[in-house]
Amino acid sequence: MEMKAYEYILTKQIQWALNKNFALIGSKGNRGRPSYTKKLKDNLYQPLLPRTRQEFELGDGREILDSSSGPAKMKAVHSSSALSVNVFQYWQKIKQVSSIASACGLCDKNSKYPESISFEQKYPIDESFQFHPNIDVVIKNKKGARYKIYAIECKFSEAYSTRCHTGIKQKYIDFSNIWQDIPNLYELARLISPVDNSYNHLHPAQLIKHILGLKKKYGKTGFRLLYLWYDTLGGEGFNHRKEIERFQKLSEADNIHFHAMSYQELMIRLSGEYRDNHEDYIEYLTSRYYKIL
Repeated sequence: MEMKAYEYILTKQIQWALNKNFALIGSKGNRGRPSYTKKLKDNLYQPLLPRTRQEFELGDGREILDSSSGPAKMKAVHSSSALSVNVFQYWQKIKQVSSIASACGLCDKNSKYPESISFEQKYPIDESFQFHPNIDVVIKNKKGARYKIYAIECKFSEAYSTRCHTGIKQKYIDFSNIWQDIPNLYELARLISPVDNSYNHLHPAQLIKHILGLKKKYGKTGFRLLYLWYDTLGGEGFNHRKEIERFQKLSEADNIHFHAMSYQELMIRLSGEYRDNHEDYIEYLTSRYYKIL
């Protein structure tokens, strides 16, 4: 019988932590399956930079803050925010942002434009809304670039959890002026309002909100959006990829610059291009996240 993708990822990440002799606790401290590191630094390739820490503190996800009910989300060995930090922060620290941007297929390897990497950035759709979408990773470009930013939505184990995805709330549909130049995504938004029964792994409502916020800030042609996802063997990984392809076709029909890449594809590129000069970083990523397939 095929193991569920979520359970497979979680089991392998727990084993990685145990192999490193990291102490693990449950999602409720003493209760729950031990899958959270006691120390945040144990779950990261490098400690959070001061600026990165501040960005997560200002985000809405409470990723790095412990609470009375349990440890911070980023302490989970299967955390998508920990994975995104482990992949992207390194290049910000050594000031080689173009290297990771090109590996993600966002620009040429020798591009002079990628300038900085940020986390948990907000792009309001309308100021009347209480909360604004938080984009996982943003690569800002220097003035003169074709795209002002590259936005990256990162997914790890949550794409395979049993939670039902929320759809687009009616308040978004009612703002008719924000949909005029993206009719195909508008039809999808109506289809998944208020509940999404069409996608099992992809969360299109989240991606549509990102597009609306980015479009308001930069216009349709001022950004590229990358969906960076974790692939798995078996039917769930296959279905996830098919859902991504469906969404990509709708985005392309609306002339939105959207594309997708799996973390495994990214790690192959990174290993092929940069292993000699960044051996410790590549070894950490591939031994923890790639070799578990």
